[in-house]
Amino acid sequence: MHTPPEELREHFGVDAVPDIGASYNVAPSQSVPAVRIADRHREMVRLHWGLIPSWAKETKVGYRMINARAETVADKPAYRAAFRRRRCLIPADGFYEWQQTATGKQPWYFRMQHGGVFAFAGLWEHWEGKDEVVESCSIIVTVANDSVRPVHDRMPVIIEPADYEHWLDPEVRQAATFKPLLRPYPADKMIACPVSTRVNSPANNDADCIAAVDA
Repeated sequence: MHTPPEELREHFGVDAVPDIGASYNVAPSQSVPAVRIADRHREMVRLHWGLIPSWAKETKVGYRMINARAETVADKPAYRAAFRRRRCLIPADGFYEWQQTATGKQPWYFRMQHGGVFAFAGLWEHWEGKDEVVESCSIIVTVANDSVRPVHDRMPVIIEPADYEHWLDPEVRQAATFKPLLRPYPADKMIACPVSTRVNSPANNDADCIAAVDA
């Protein structure tokens, strides 16, 4: 996420943006920005990427819960409470997927044709341990569209701005009302390009990570 704070404020309708800094290579267990409802207003916060259910005995379960499948998110015990009451938007300017090739895994970068910020469908949770409190999140994923499918069979669910209010509303808890949103994003609105294998290491985090290379 490297979209300027003022653009994030305007796009998501929040009063303030946490100091997250520019990032071109976010890894699971790191902090990511998220938009949620608090006291009937939108707020942007930082959440640990890897959802930790409130009933979990330890935080390490989050490593297995970075993504929630759209097909089962409403019913799976780890996600169903958050899906009903704690949905969020996770801002992004692009995402990576890896294609298996004869010479190894080739990373690809996907972004919007308009080049601006967009939002993944997310869930968040509040977990309290003996000596710590962690707020965490997962990204909901669905089947890939025609742009992503040659690279990977899954992709993040992307929420349209017109659906932000409905998705975030904690008073709406009927799972059926959200199923139409949990679909592949239109491929013709996206751009894909191969990028350097530098993104395979979280230690590499600069604009070169999203620069196109020859596949």
